[in-house]
Amino acid sequence: MTDLRDLVLEAHGATQWKRFRGLEGDMSIVGSLWARKGWPEVLKDVRVTVDIPGQQLSYQPFTAEGLRSFYRPDLVAIDTVEGKRLRERANPRTFFADHSPATPWDDLHLAYFSGYAMWNYLNTPFMFALPGFSTEEIEPWNENGETWRRLKVTFPDSVATHSPEQVFYVGGDGLIARLDYFADVTGGIPTAHYMSDYRDFDGIKIPTRRRAYRRNPDGTPMANGLGVVIDIANVRFF
Repeated sequence: MTDLRDLVLEAHGATQWKRFRGLEGDMSIVGSLWARKGWPEVLKDVRVTVDIPGQQLSYQPFTAEGLRSFYRPDLVAIDTVEGKRLRERANPRTFFADHSPATPWDDLHLAYFSGYAMWNYLNTPFMFALPGFSTEEIEPWNENGETWRRLKVTFPDSVATHSPEQVFYVGGDGLIARLDYFADVTGGIPTAHYMSDYRDFDGIKIPTRRRAYRRNPDGTPMANGLGVVIDIANVRFF
């Protein structure tokens, strides 16, 4: 049987991905998570710009017209679109200590979570081949009449992410259909995150529809637990 990590990398276009250092995309990010944290629809219509090797990402507009966010794992900031820095926070993950699912966020909390999460999403599965990542195929999963192979991925400390171990569910076409994690900075919420409507951008397969649900103890998604809704209009690599 084909190594699952290699199958996933090939199906998503890893050879093409190696050619690029950045990307930008237009998207809408809404859902009950953002409302619960005090920022309903603040990311509803945004341009995302990503530096792939630098683990950097920005949203524009961010919280208001004329502003943009800046994210990398060790620093987040709010800048004007002209480049003037208004606020910044070093070691941003430490500012989530003791947070519960109901703890509100300020704008720099928002910049950190939305920054690392989207950097991860847009660089999955290609980052699995980077130094420090380890992968292991685990038992398959049956859902809605489909059998998905599953890849457990352990992340290195150098990559900010939801939780150190995550499980990726892979369809027969090699594309990722679901992702399970515990969102540590949101109080450890167990999450089942679904991906669909893949499109080809510059030879790379990107899911343009993402839906993240709270996950039941038996691994099924909660029917009324939809927390994050992401729709991607377009992506351009450079």
